[in-house]
Amino acid sequence: MNQNQQQFRPVDADRHVENAPADASGEAGQDLPREVRVGVIGVGQMGADHVARISARIKGARVSAVTDYFRDKAQELADSVPGCRVVATAEELIAADDVDAVLIASPGKFHKDQAIACIEARKPVLCEKPLAMNPQDAYAVVEAEKASGGRYVSVGFMRRFDAEYAELKDAIDSGELGQISVINCKHRNATTLPGFVDSMMVYDSAVHEIDAIHYFLDEQVIEVQAVLPLPGPRADEGQHDPMLLLFRTESGRIVTDELYVNTDSGYEVRTEVLGSEGISTIGMGITRVTTQKAGGSWGGAIPADFRPRFVAAYDAEVQAWIAAVLDGSNVAERSATAWDGYLAATTCEAAETALTTPGFVPVSVQPRP
Repeated sequence: MNQNQQQFRPVDADRHVENAPADASGEAGQDLPREVRVGVIGVGQMGADHVARISARIKGARVSAVTDYFRDKAQELADSVPGCRVVATAEELIAADDVDAVLIASPGKFHKDQAIACIEARKPVLCEKPLAMNPQDAYAVVEAEKASGGRYVSVGFMRRFDAEYAELKDAIDSGELGQISVINCKHRNATTLPGFVDSMMVYDSAVHEIDAIHYFLDEQVIEVQAVLPLPGPRADEGQHDPMLLLFRTESGRIVTDELYVNTDSGYEVRTEVLGSEGISTIGMGITRVTTQKAGGSWGGAIPADFRPRFVAAYDAEVQAWIAAVLDGSNVAERSATAWDGYLAATTCEAAETALTTPGFVPVSVQPRP
C-alpha cells in the first residue's frame, strides 16, 4: 500500500470499493470511498458555484457539509442539496467524520490556516487561489505538507484544466514549437469595482498568468518589471490601467502580461507562444490552438466575465481532483501544488514591489523542501 492510500481514512467500511485496482505494491481491494464527501468552506460566489458543480456535474462526489461566516446563506444553500448540513466553523468542518475532502473558497486571508488544518487532518484539500496572502505563509503550507509525509494540497489555478491551455502545454512539451523565447499574455476585464487598486491587478488578475508561466515552462521567474502607460479614461483615480508586467525566467525567456481591467467590452485572456518552429495562440474564441506558420484566422464572441470562459475548466479541475482523491493520490496530474501556490505568492510580491520600483525586481525563492 502506498503512503497516500495509507493516510486516506474512509469514514465507514460499507463505502469501500470492492474491486479497487491494485496499487504499486500489488494490493487490491483498498477501503477507498466510492463517493467522496466534500466539505465546502465559504459559500460566496465561488463556493456556491462549486457546490452546484459538485451536486450537478461531478461524478463520484457529493457535498456533505458547508460553512460560512453568513450562516443564513450557508443554510439556504445546504437546504438545496440533499444530505448537506451546515457546521459552525471551518475547523469543525475539517474535523467532521462525514467529510472526506475539503474545498476552500473562503477569503484568502484564511487559506493558510485552513489548508494546514486539512494537512494535519490528513484530508485532501482543493484551495482556491491564493494559497496564502504572502510568500512566508504559503511556504509554511509547503513545509507542513512536507512534514506530513503525504500529498494533500491542490491549488485552484483552473486554467491548467482548460482544453486550450492543456493543448498548448502539450505542444510546448513535445517540441512542436521548437525553442520558446517569448510568451505574450493578455488579461482583460470589462470593468472593476471601486477600490480595485494596482496591487489587486497583480494578486487578482496577473496571478493567473504567473501560474501559467510555471505551468507552461516548468521553470521559475527570477525577476519582474512593471511598465505603467498612460491610464485609460475608465481607470479609477490612481489606478494604472492598462498595465504591463515583464517576467524573466531562469533560462532567459521573457513573458509579457498586458493587464487591462476596464475595457468596457468583456472578459478575455489570450496567450501567444513564440517558438522557433511556430507561433501558437489561444484565447481567441476558438476551440483549438491556432498555430501561425503559413497564416491563420479566427473569430468568436467575448463573454461578460470569467465564468463562461472557464466553466469547463472548473468542472474538469474538480472532477480530476475527485478522481485523485478516489484513487488515493489526492493531487491530480495537472493540478497546481502547494509549491506552485508558493511560487505564485513570491512572484506576486515581487510584481507588487515592481509597481513602485524602477527596473527589474528580483523574485526571492526559498529552497524547495
